[in-house]
Amino acid sequence: MAATRRDNRVTFVQNFTCTAVAGITARTVISPLDVAKVLMQVGTRDTHEGVLKTFNNVYNAQGIRAFWKGNFMGCLRLAPFSAIQFSAFHKVKQHLVDDSGRMSPMHAMLAGSLAGMVATVLTYPTDMVKTRLIVQNAQRKRYKGVTHAFSLIMKEEGLLAFYRGMFVSLIGSLPYTMVTFAAYETLDQVWNKPRYMYTPMQSLFNGCVAAAIAQLACYPFDTIRKKLQAQSPVIKDGGGVDVHFRGAIAAARATHRKYGYKGFWRGITPNLCKIVPYAGIMFMTFEALKRSMLYHNGYTVSVFDDTPKPGIDQTMQRSELEAWRKRHT
Repeated sequence: MAATRRDNRVTFVQNFTCTAVAGITARTVISPLDVAKVLMQVGTRDTHEGVLKTFNNVYNAQGIRAFWKGNFMGCLRLAPFSAIQFSAFHKVKQHLVDDSGRMSPMHAMLAGSLAGMVATVLTYPTDMVKTRLIVQNAQRKRYKGVTHAFSLIMKEEGLLAFYRGMFVSLIGSLPYTMVTFAAYETLDQVWNKPRYMYTPMQSLFNGCVAAAIAQLACYPFDTIRKKLQAQSPVIKDGGGVDVHFRGAIAAARATHRKYGYKGFWRGITPNLCKIVPYAGIMFMTFEALKRSMLYHNGYTVSVFDDTPKPGIDQTMQRSELEAWRKRHT
């Protein structure tokens, strides 16, 4: 969870594990909404009658399992993406902090943008394969699984196929970061207190609202990216994409000709609907796992209760607590 403050009572590995498991859990739960969103962006036949009909058509044609197509690939991508983004952020941060070790808001935004770009470039093939797995019809499977998809795409379309739409994704990441940052700054004025004093619900509210505003503003970039990822010259129906094009600009023009400006926001409804449950599930899972880690490390009275243990200094790091115990046993 990017918005969660680092707690020195848990180790880096424990914190990363909590974040990864929380992300995987949340992503798995909201997978049906993500599948509907991607299918509507690409413009497959199942989606031409609106959001609710999309769910019904997919279920009737492919069954319940269709709503979790690409979920394994999506979950598999979370850990390396988070690790690369985290490492890149701290690497960039070293060059942007002042003498007191702090960054200005603009430097923080720059570091976050660059870290996101690095993580996107290095993990982009996994996102492209996830899109292909979601778009393919379960009754007429071209890809038998993740490994087969990678090998077949490489064989038939070459290495560059894995990076279709990446330039659009990188361009879109800049306004997304800026809009998110601006939304956070605006919401800070609503609560009229420092961010570290927010309650969990206030943090959750800010995260959901900021994400919703940013996605509304930058969604067209994601729509074009999904069309580019799904398009394939070796698949009979072109990958199921609803317009014909060569390149990002042509894709944007073709989308506008067919649907008008609203075509760039196809799938926005299920996308917005998944923000609150995704953030809520991720937040609750992270906190539950963190409580178990704190109990395991000896700071709290129970796995289900984060009340501090009497006599235990909560400011000590885990290594310091272990050393303190050895001296007092």
